[in-house]
Amino acid sequence: MGILEGKRILVTGVLTDSSIAFHIARLAQEQGATVVLTGYGRLGLVKRIAKRLPEEPPVLELDVTDDEHLATLADRVREHVDGLDGIVHSIGFTPQEALGGNFLNTEWDDVAKAMHTSTFSLKSLTTALLPLMDKGGSVVALDFDNSVSYPIYDWMGVAKSALTSTARYLARYVGDRNVRVNLVSAGPLSTMAARSIPGFETLAEHWPERAPLGWDVKDPEPAAKAAVALLSDWFPATTGEIVHVDGGFHSTGA
Repeated sequence: MGILEGKRILVTGVLTDSSIAFHIARLAQEQGATVVLTGYGRLGLVKRIAKRLPEEPPVLELDVTDDEHLATLADRVREHVDGLDGIVHSIGFTPQEALGGNFLNTEWDDVAKAMHTSTFSLKSLTTALLPLMDKGGSVVALDFDNSVSYPIYDWMGVAKSALTSTARYLARYVGDRNVRVNLVSAGPLSTMAARSIPGFETLAEHWPERAPLGWDVKDPEPAAKAAVALLSDWFPATTGEIVHVDGGFHSTGA
């Protein structure tokens, strides 16, 4: 029996088989979970990628900035599972104008898009699905270290800082429902989302050298394993926490 045996997990953000979300879904199934995926924009692509999982899961359309999508989400999930034990938030978007060293020139509309999609969506996704978590459960969101500033990451870094705070407050307000909210802060990975960040190679360049355990930008499995562990019952009293999966980079100085 796996550590997620019998659990029902909704995973967002699967777009390619190199994404952390894909590997979370794969490992969750291997550990006994029933998985439901959501996608937006490239739903046909998500459905094709879903076929590469050990068991093909249902794929639901979800734009986390669309109130109607959120309002109907719980009912649409119920068509496939009778409840949820876990939610994976792997959603982030920042307009190109808010990245790549353009911090001082970014307009509010672009910042607002980044915050709505990358940050507020953790709250809106969780509250939309709370009716399905009547027995409690675990929410895991994917983060990136925001204790310092990084070149070129700009307003996405700000959105990630806000995501960290959102997770803490969310943990406070859903704890009485026995729902845990935690973050996995992974090091830079060569995913489609990362490659869309101008100068990503510069950000990732020194990570393997400075991380005490080293770091492989092409291996999302360590981060996925941490997420699956947090989705399990092995962290029953942990919430509002950040688990760093970055080879230890965050703990080192210059």
